[in-house]
Amino acid sequence: MSTSAILLAAGLSRRMGRDKLLLEYSGKTFLQRAVDLMAELPVYERILVTTEARIESVDIPDGIQVLVNPSPEDGLSSSIRIGVTSATGTHYMFLTADQPKLTAGDLLPLLEAAKSNPDKIVSPMVDSKPCSPTIFPEKYRLDLLSLTGDTGGKKIRKSNPESCFPLIPNYPGNFTDVDNEEDLYSL
Repeated sequence: MSTSAILLAAGLSRRMGRDKLLLEYSGKTFLQRAVDLMAELPVYERILVTTEARIESVDIPDGIQVLVNPSPEDGLSSSIRIGVTSATGTHYMFLTADQPKLTAGDLLPLLEAAKSNPDKIVSPMVDSKPCSPTIFPEKYRLDLLSLTGDTGGKKIRKSNPESCFPLIPNYPGNFTDVDNEEDLYSL
């Protein structure tokens, strides 16, 4: 199994009303935290999909391929397509930059679950709902490439419930994402 970690960091932060990836948590921007986290993961390859403007705001460690999404207004699916098109692994782990509490320790069980269940879509289950990051096997490549608009892997999970492998994390609070000011203040 070879996992391509794909960090989706080209969103427009519409619900937040300002660029949330440049907000700070514990001394680092959300984007820098996510890039550093991806660099720690024992994966086959690391891909950052972001905007041209954000590239200059982050230190990118060696070994991370940077891809620019020229049309982030086309929604999440555009970043997914860019990342998957470049990925060469047998699995795709989609990370977001708006989960600033995540640690490598939170993500290692997901990678292990995917390794033990290579044909399953693996995602953490928090409050009885799947959340990010999710790992998709390569057999869903065409489904991922055919997503449109502001749609992510949720559509694929819903269409293939028998292929889903939910994993309840040890620290579910670390998987909380920040979408608006209220979420930010509750960190």
